[in-house]
Amino acid sequence: MNKINWPKIDSDHLIVYSNQMLELENDAFKSGMPEASLMEKVGIAISNWLVDRKDLLKNGATIIAGPGHNGGDGAVIARELFLKGFSVRVWSPFAIKKKLTKTHLDYITSLGVKKLVKAPDPNNNDLWIDAIFGNNQSRPLDQSLIELFNRKFDNQNGQIISIDIPSGLCPNSGRPFSDTAIKANHTIAVGLKKIGLIQDDAIPYVGEIHNIDIGFPSKKLADVNKKILVVCENDIDQIKFCLPPKNVGKYKRGRTLLIAGSENYPGASSLAIKGALASGVGYIKTLLPEKIATSIWQIAPEIVVEGVLKSSSSGNSLIYESLVKIDLTQYESIMIGPGIGIEVSDWESSYDFFINFAGTLIIDADALNRIAASELGTRFFLKRKFKTFITPHMGEFSRLFPNLKEINNTQLAIKAAEMFNLSLLLKGANSIIADKKIAWQIYKTESDSARAGLGDLLSGFVAGMTALEMASGKNVSTESLAKYVFLHSYAALKSVDGSDASSISRKLSKIVREIKVGQLS
Repeated sequence: MNKINWPKIDSDHLIVYSNQMLELENDAFKSGMPEASLMEKVGIAISNWLVDRKDLLKNGATIIAGPGHNGGDGAVIARELFLKGFSVRVWSPFAIKKKLTKTHLDYITSLGVKKLVKAPDPNNNDLWIDAIFGNNQSRPLDQSLIELFNRKFDNQNGQIISIDIPSGLCPNSGRPFSDTAIKANHTIAVGLKKIGLIQDDAIPYVGEIHNIDIGFPSKKLADVNKKILVVCENDIDQIKFCLPPKNVGKYKRGRTLLIAGSENYPGASSLAIKGALASGVGYIKTLLPEKIATSIWQIAPEIVVEGVLKSSSSGNSLIYESLVKIDLTQYESIMIGPGIGIEVSDWESSYDFFINFAGTLIIDADALNRIAASELGTRFFLKRKFKTFITPHMGEFSRLFPNLKEINNTQLAIKAAEMFNLSLLLKGANSIIADKKIAWQIYKTESDSARAGLGDLLSGFVAGMTALEMASGKNVSTESLAKYVFLHSYAALKSVDGSDASSISRKLSKIVREIKVGQLS
């Protein structure tokens, strides 16, 4: 997929590596923008952001300025705040290396901004602005300086704001260069968010992430290669579905088959069914363990039991005998995995059914573990020539792809998708959806959506939505998967009745219906 329809490619959504940011800046300089003008633009924009949040400045501000242009940004911020009447001090823990930064620091001290000769007291309740190292940092920060900041953070004596990247944190991996990095209450990304900020490893350090647009032309952003896009709750209004005409029957509103649950884990199938029902797909059939198959009509009478899964001596589901008896060509999507247990020989007997299935195959949980433990392993994905969505968490991903090593989880997901021709969801605090060219990263999600069982709800929802849109004529894509995952996360975030699967599935169903009604009205 080359064209991106959701979300918009702009400074709020595009994520970049540090070298991509440098390329954009250098291109602006080559086009005639003076470096001094960019520093002015950044410093003034951030100072305006701070003035709009006067509570942060009520006890004054101390800017800790580094030796490079990040320190220069800090000096401009200090100047603007001082001229607006705020109490401002500046401290430079390193020798200043950039002429432009030194010029700004000399100027603000001539205006009357107090320049500290020793470290500020972390017990004071003033705001600290970390303008030490920004996007260009590539080495550890002095440990004593990190400890100074983090004493202030841990004791909650005023807040800490980092400009672009918390100092000591790698902008590409989201991991500290040493044991730790500066912990910020807020990180203000300059121009575009750096990919390290959105990684799960960065969560203890970055606080709330805000973006300052510095005016890169939209064409330049559109030309960035292998795009990574961040989405959050504000992007719900732009979601649209491919829907069938109002006058078609249930068989033309999507048909999905759910293969889930076992004697050991019967609840997984119920959760997957709740997810599929929330999608509004026309027809749901299931292969279920006997203890669920005989009673599911009491919980979800609209579900059709296509077959009963036999159980192994260890309580895991056996799927081969059920697959032999059914025609898989009737389905737009098949979902397999939640709670079925690991039976490798049963998978090896069955995988040809899935290799040859021409619809979209959604593989989750124990099905992924079966693949990882089988003799064919991940070559299964290469043998399959049709659309495949996989939804591992990090443990399952590591079992599937033990030899993959990349600088961050986003790049891991992209690499696996590229190598095995997949659309891949890598679950985490900031879940990643990727194919070989594009990735979506979900930010500001609800932590409760990472609880046990809600992944089963998600896999059922993905199966239902996939079948619904395919039946309506859509060629589902990785972008489609990103929308489904986002909606699941959004429902968890907005569920006021509780964080259990039933509450979230009801909220999810309501959100999907509201989107559909809005489109059809």
